[in-house]
Amino acid sequence: MRIGYSFWGFLGPGVTDTPDGGRSHRRVLVDALIAAGHEIVFLQPNRDLDEAGTDLTATYTWDAGLPPVDVLFLEWRWPIPGRNTTPCSAAGHTCDLHRQQQLLDHYTRQLATLTVLWDKDQQLPPGDPLRTLGHVTVCEPALHPSFGAVSLLFPVADDAINQADPAALAAEDRPLPLVYIGNQYDRDTAFTTYFAPAAAHVAHRVAGKWTDTGRWPHVNFTGRIPFTEVAATYRASVATVLLAPDRYARSGQFTQRLFEAVLAGCLPLAPASLRSADRVVPPELIIWDASDLVATFTRLTRITASRTHADLIAQCIERLDPFRLSRQIRTITAVLTGAPIPLPLLQGGSA
Repeated sequence: MRIGYSFWGFLGPGVTDTPDGGRSHRRVLVDALIAAGHEIVFLQPNRDLDEAGTDLTATYTWDAGLPPVDVLFLEWRWPIPGRNTTPCSAAGHTCDLHRQQQLLDHYTRQLATLTVLWDKDQQLPPGDPLRTLGHVTVCEPALHPSFGAVSLLFPVADDAINQADPAALAAEDRPLPLVYIGNQYDRDTAFTTYFAPAAAHVAHRVAGKWTDTGRWPHVNFTGRIPFTEVAATYRASVATVLLAPDRYARSGQFTQRLFEAVLAGCLPLAPASLRSADRVVPPELIIWDASDLVATFTRLTRITASRTHADLIAQCIERLDPFRLSRQIRTITAVLTGAPIPLPLLQGGSA
């Protein structure tokens, strides 16, 4: 099939001062779709070239018009006041939302083109009329998607999982005890509950865009880092904490931070409030509050570079199975062909 793919972000490393978690998995997914025989045409601006100076036009195709496609695949965009809701001529305007509306009007509404809407940030309102259209499938990167939506998780390359070496990862030098990589967006409650109190007792670093930090003067905020530094930062760290907005916690949505950390040997501590946390991390890494985080972290520092450390990393790698790229491609194929949707393969534990 010819898939018109709309995304607002990058295929390559992009630029530092922008939020785009899709860089960890978007190109992996696109390349797998091409390998499966699909043709991909990107329908948003080529930000890799325009902003990052990375020329990928010999490998991929962009089209600013309305080319013929069999499927419209949207990484869902939503209104962000002062950014994509302003006139096109306004300073700081981004046209992702206007372009998405144009694509919806032309393909989804006028032509009734098969549309896959990947609501990666869970921003599509429950009552949006798009959910009622028979040729539209809403996907969410959650283990427990909302009613009527399909679980399409952030993909991890099968080879990356298969080739990860727990013993080698455990043996690496990790001078940074605790790290968090990610932006502030809707994470204040989780940060205040888990990370901030623990940061008073544990050497740490918070990398990302955090603009309202006055209530946490003791926390070491270091600002955004280039995407190319993410893996190295995790490789230098013993542990991280999976902080999530409430809507992610309720649906069991785990972002790319999970597999970015695990594949670098950085152990992810998961708050028990995250639905199905026991299915993505071993029980030793589930935390109930800040004091439990400190106690768990203290235990981890005592086993660093040991067989037990390697075993914990191995268990985390094993639990990445539901996120395998091959599973996500099977889900997309089922959506495109009308076949039964496969369920995420989950480890044992409570729902």
